[in-house]
Amino acid sequence: MAWDRFVEAIPAAGFMQSSWWADFRTHAGYEHFGIALKEHGAFVGGAIVMKYRFSPKECFYYMPEGPVLPGDESIDGAVFGRLLEAIDERRATEQQTVSHLRMEPRWPLLPGFVSGFREVPPFGDAYMEPRNTLCIDLRCTEAALLAQMKAKGRYNIRVAQRHGVSVTEDTSDAGLADFLRIYADMAARQRIRRKPSDYFRTLVTLLSARGQGSLYFAGHRGVRLAAALVVFFGERATYFYGGSRDARRETMAPYLLHFEIMREARARGCSWYDLWGVAPENEPDHPWGAISVFKRKFGGIDVSLVPTLDLVYHSSSYARYLAQGGVGRVRGVASAPAVRAWRGPRRSSLR
Repeated sequence: MAWDRFVEAIPAAGFMQSSWWADFRTHAGYEHFGIALKEHGAFVGGAIVMKYRFSPKECFYYMPEGPVLPGDESIDGAVFGRLLEAIDERRATEQQTVSHLRMEPRWPLLPGFVSGFREVPPFGDAYMEPRNTLCIDLRCTEAALLAQMKAKGRYNIRVAQRHGVSVTEDTSDAGLADFLRIYADMAARQRIRRKPSDYFRTLVTLLSARGQGSLYFAGHRGVRLAAALVVFFGERATYFYGGSRDARRETMAPYLLHFEIMREARARGCSWYDLWGVAPENEPDHPWGAISVFKRKFGGIDVSLVPTLDLVYHSSSYARYLAQGGVGRVRGVASAPAVRAWRGPRRSSLR
């Protein structure tokens, strides 16, 4: 699809702005509509906007990893303004009251052309994605990839290799069943709410058919110990979901798993391996603290994106949404100097 090819070519966009992701999310109750902005017949921006009803007569709009802008300071503001106008035009046709528009762009700073949005605190509700992540630069030799890891990360990869851990790809029914068992074991151990089995069954089938994702396993002597669901989109490979068993921890299977996924991503031409969510280094009590310690052993570059942002259309409806979703305090967002859209993390962004 032409829109998906356009989004893949924009480093500051992501797979959640693809048509197939929008179709997938219909299984969770989301509707969606698309806005494509063109100039001389070519795309210059737009968005796939999700719609979710939180009451019989109320809904909100949501742009995960959006909007999609060209990344050109001279026109980004105009494209963004026209996009908001088009969303307003769509809103005027809705039978439900639209409480707000939520967006989660992959921008490190808020451009000056964005105003009127409110900052939503992390973990405010279920309708948001990570805003802090760790990206590993794959545009280097394998030796350099290992060298940029922490010493313990390199050591644990060697330990796994000495134990004879093997990494395989498997999207069969048996592979999905193994993934679900490992994921459930991890969720129970860490006391986190897990996604339903049908979520992964549908997603894995879709990704496998498109060649844009797969399931990977690290095993030892016939027992699968760790699993990862990886999405390949544009220049990024994303570790979307996964987990490991508590058994045979001495084999360090998860470390070899992710190293081999990085090698696969490099072979596919990806520039970055996105570990999809880490705790900021200055927040030791963060809910993702434990998994972040593991992820940081692979090195990489911290990427802090602008917060989840809400543009309120209907104040009383938004208040009901907040009360229902438990978002808590929402802060206003002041304008910031205009910047180019995010083009991937750089060495200079290391903290």
